Amino acid sequence: MRSKKLKGKIKRSIKPDLVYSSVLVSKLINKVMKDGKKQKSMNIVYAAMQRSASEIKKDPLSVLEVVVENLKPKIEVRSRRVGGANLQVPTPVNPDRQVSLALRWLVEAARKSRKSTEFWISLSKELVSAYNKEGSAYKKKEEVHRMAEANRVFSQFIEQQ
Repeated sequence: MRSKKLKGKIKRSIKPDLVYSSVLVSKLINKVMKDGKKQKSMNIVYAAMQRSASEIKKDPLSVLEVVVENLKPKIEVRSRRVGGANLQVPTPVNPDRQVSLALRWLVEAARKSRKSTEFWISLSKELVSAYNKEGSAYKKKEEVHRMAEANRVFSQFIEQQ
């Protein structure tokens, strides 16, 4: 009898950042990074966190944790082929994917909102707006939840492990 194969990939460990000793900050730095310029992305993230924390008057790390918690999607839709039709099936989101999506939406929203300002300023503005449960990153989360709610009829097609 053959043993079951491991599903998925082996998870890489991410080292905590130098200033806050947080894996979450390190993940944000990696999301912001372009072309391997980590030092530049570190400077951007630290400056944005300091600016947003001074605006909210809280600890920078706790601000980021609240922001990520506000942006985490609990449920998302996935395409599933059922009887010749592609259905948008609402499925619960894995906790690691929740954090990854929250950080991705945060960085994407900051990149889009950027007009003539520097990126760290737009990132700090997006952090503040996500902290207050508003802004384009939060709208993205609400949109994903609305899609899942609209397709709740197809929740019977969720794959069982």
